[in-house]
Amino acid sequence: MADTDTPVFQIQRIYLKEASLEQPNSPAILLEQEQPTVDIQLGVDAQPVAEGVFEVRVTATVTTKIKDKTVFLVEARQAGIFEIRNLPDEQMGPIMGIACPQIVYPYLRGNVADLIQRAGFPPVHLAEINFQAMYEQQQAGQDTAEAPRIIT
Repeated sequence: MADTDTPVFQIQRIYLKEASLEQPNSPAILLEQEQPTVDIQLGVDAQPVAEGVFEVRVTATVTTKIKDKTVFLVEARQAGIFEIRNLPDEQMGPIMGIACPQIVYPYLRGNVADLIQRAGFPPVHLAEINFQAMYEQQQAGQDTAEAPRIIT
């Protein structure tokens, strides 16, 4: 029999939960010669799905514009299901706000780059993210807009 007090951290599954691509001004915008501006927004949140099982989601929104017209808008949400048991409460926040997003994020980066490239554009590569710094900002209350949220 397994020791019921042994800490458990297991990846159950990593999956693309949602992805969308919009090109509202195509085909006319594709003839523009100007360089588009790129805006990237990231978010992290988590919620329990069963006893000791959590879904952690990392979301990216990539918007490219020329002047005030959108070239394309990509929204993608990559998720992971993690079994996390027998950890002290003070470790749960860092696990779900740092460790889990670090595991999920590379999949999101690849899916976003692939989706943009398949749409006929040069891929946009999301930068590496320091999830520990994001989590610490949240804990300090400095930047709740981009900090991981735990939804219970």
